[in-house]
Amino acid sequence: MARIRERLSGLRLYLSGRRELRARIAEKDERLRRLRARLDRMERGGAGGVVPAFFLLGRARSGTTWLRSILNAHPEILCWGEGRFFEKSFLREDHGRWQVPNIVPVSLYGAILRSELLRSWVERSVWSAGSGVEEHLNALTRLAISHFLGTQLAGTGARIAGDKTPFVSAEVFGEIAAVYPEAKVIHIIRDGRDVAVSLLHHMWNNPLSEGGVYDLSDEELRLRDAYRSGRLRPPEGSLFTGERLRRIAADWSREVGRATEDGPSLLGENYAEVRYEDLLARPEEETERLLRFLGVDAGEEAVRRCVESSGFERSAGRRRGEEDATSRLRKGIAGDWRNVFTPEDRRIFKEAAGELLIRLGYERDAGW
Repeated sequence: MARIRERLSGLRLYLSGRRELRARIAEKDERLRRLRARLDRMERGGAGGVVPAFFLLGRARSGTTWLRSILNAHPEILCWGEGRFFEKSFLREDHGRWQVPNIVPVSLYGAILRSELLRSWVERSVWSAGSGVEEHLNALTRLAISHFLGTQLAGTGARIAGDKTPFVSAEVFGEIAAVYPEAKVIHIIRDGRDVAVSLLHHMWNNPLSEGGVYDLSDEELRLRDAYRSGRLRPPEGSLFTGERLRRIAADWSREVGRATEDGPSLLGENYAEVRYEDLLARPEEETERLLRFLGVDAGEEAVRRCVESSGFERSAGRRRGEEDATSRLRKGIAGDWRNVFTPEDRRIFKEAAGELLIRLGYERDAGW
């Protein structure tokens, strides 16, 4: 009996030692995992520890969300939105009234530039002497963006991070060139008339009076209700007030026109354009081109995965062309403006944006 007890005691000591050994091995494995993750982040960051990044831009309702979904489906890409990193002039002073989550009141760049205490420190610190204040603030913005992108990138299998944010001013292209010059930029462009139709429905779904972000007039809300009840059917009657359509057309013409000039001139080979209509007609071809531009795997399997995972039918739960006026993914087609615009709508848009439509190839001549 004594010998049995002795053997049991030895066995318990042996098993206890094994457990302790396993715990030490697990601890070392965890330390090794953390070290590998840290080295991986350093490798991804490249020179200066800055994360390889790209920015997906386009005017609102141009297909930025759809393209984000396509790119985010790639195993080497992490693409989120809307970070609103750039556009220093972006500021929503009325954000306190909003009930919509995840909408920031100011861009990160604007927040840094507007910080009087930070600017005062940079102006007076011995550590910032020898360089201009704006240069230091740009560098701090670059590091801050890299920090936020890198924090989310860490622990994923992806190696490049991207942010999708529809721009409200084409100044964003110059800011990226100054703050994050190694970043790549994809600019998605859509026929401005389709943008107008899609944007109007988006605004109808998010009026300020109902907890949204768009300040709509009583007349605009009346038009919305008439359309949804079936009492208003375009093109017999217009969905737009003349003021709203004129403003959308002018904004689209001014900002997209400038972006198509500033993008290539300021960013060079780091700038790429894609048309919503081409992505719709040739999704595999356009996706492959953009993946090559970003420097990730653009093989047939990777392209297929990206395209299939982000299809309209899968995302919206219905076929393209079937309208749900209250959905963010309303219809998913090109050229729908022809079913909506009245002759007066055409005249207004042509007057405000006709030249750019011709330059971009959406119209052949001024006779449209």
